[in-house]
Amino acid sequence: MSEKLTHLREDGSAHMVDVSDKAVTKRVATAEAIFVTREDVVPMLMTGNLPKGEALGTARVAGIMAAKRTWELIPLCHPLPISKVSIDFEAQDSSVRVIAQVTTKGVTGVEMEALTAASVAALTLYDMVKAVDKHAEVRSVKVLAKSGGKSGDWVRED
Repeated sequence: MSEKLTHLREDGSAHMVDVSDKAVTKRVATAEAIFVTREDVVPMLMTGNLPKGEALGTARVAGIMAAKRTWELIPLCHPLPISKVSIDFEAQDSSVRVIAQVTTKGVTGVEMEALTAASVAALTLYDMVKAVDKHAEVRSVKVLAKSGGKSGDWVRED
């Protein structure tokens, strides 16, 4: 790996990297966020039985919208032609695992879009649950895997 930071100019100021010479490839990234709440709240969340209504559908749409707007939120991200976003939820005892997968055919990866999608979907779960659990929280937002591009495929091992 290069030791040079690609988003910094010689004078140390930030800039958007020029990706115009990069090859167009299919790129996929998967990220997760863990939404933690009380054990009795998880079934309410998963069945849509919350005071604010059906949380999973709301969170799914929020995550999809966030992936498409990542370039507006993260200053040095490029606008990308997003071709697919999927948001899935896995209930656990006192948490819900939010898994976001984003696909594009472009010149740069979609890791930031997947992270943003998972984060915003989890934050939306918090918004939907806060009336019954003010202590709920979002934890452990991370990239799980990526494919495509010059650096190739990568999968988190832990």
